Amino acid sequence: MRNVDRLLLMLAFAGASAGLAQGYPNRPIKVIVPWPPGQTTDIAARIVCEKLAPVLGQPLVVDNRPGAGGSIGTEFASKAAPDGYTLLAGSVGPISISPNVQKVRYDPVRDFSPIIQFTSSPYMLVTHPSLPAANVKEFISLLRANPGKYSYASSGSGGVSHLVSELFLAMAKITATHVPYKGSAQGLTDVVGGQVTYAFDTPAAVLGHVNAGRLKALGVSSANRAIAMPEVPSIAEAGDLPGFDMRGWIGLLAPAGIPRELRVRLATESRKILQAPEIRERFITLGLEPAVLTLDEFAEFLRRQNDRYASIVKQANVKAD
Repeated sequence: MRNVDRLLLMLAFAGASAGLAQGYPNRPIKVIVPWPPGQTTDIAARIVCEKLAPVLGQPLVVDNRPGAGGSIGTEFASKAAPDGYTLLAGSVGPISISPNVQKVRYDPVRDFSPIIQFTSSPYMLVTHPSLPAANVKEFISLLRANPGKYSYASSGSGGVSHLVSELFLAMAKITATHVPYKGSAQGLTDVVGGQVTYAFDTPAAVLGHVNAGRLKALGVSSANRAIAMPEVPSIAEAGDLPGFDMRGWIGLLAPAGIPRELRVRLATESRKILQAPEIRERFITLGLEPAVLTLDEFAEFLRRQNDRYASIVKQANVKAD
């Protein structure tokens, strides 16, 4: 192909892409939420969709498709046409964890094109108030001096809280007995009751218990302190565990193959919404921390997340329930 022909072809493609972006959307957009109504991902997605609809000039219709830890709805979204009219409210479970602990019929990296991250959420290390450890270093020393004596609750084998705990044990070079539950509520109840030693859970789940004195918060799993409880140090900082940084996340993805121009449009408008003070405050009230990554930053973040969880699962030989 002559250089002039190649240039004309590139200009024609650029013009078609620009026209595609300008004409998008011209009908309602479906947003798949692979969780039931009222779950955190559902709430976060609805907050953004409510503000995004008038900007785009078309409704964003939330379609809840729960089941199998978010895998059912995620698989459905992965097989949709990559035309910008079906999006996925993705989260750490079905995108970063499930593909590493069980067989799913989608590839989280190959089958999706990331658009924007909405939020991140650290996990908080909480114990019964009577446990003789006032901080993370004392807690690590206590467990190290008593191998296997203490236990931790999780929301289920292969869940985020389980993997956060496994990374903590590995990095701190300590051991504890895993007690899995079907959901986090009963596990926290047993930590409050003293039947289980500790747990990692979200600030939203533990804040009421900590404020009432039923639980003691020692540290958070993110690199920095949590907005909801700024007085609690990070585990990396308080436990001298550099690199310990584990967070949940929620974001918007599309089936792979969607034109980049449409992703840029969605990311740009979503970013404006997420930077609004009232939206930030709504997320913080829910125990979520606003976290806006650029389109390419989000893609790189997801690749790192997948690699990290794969490493933890392999090292700890984690199997899903």
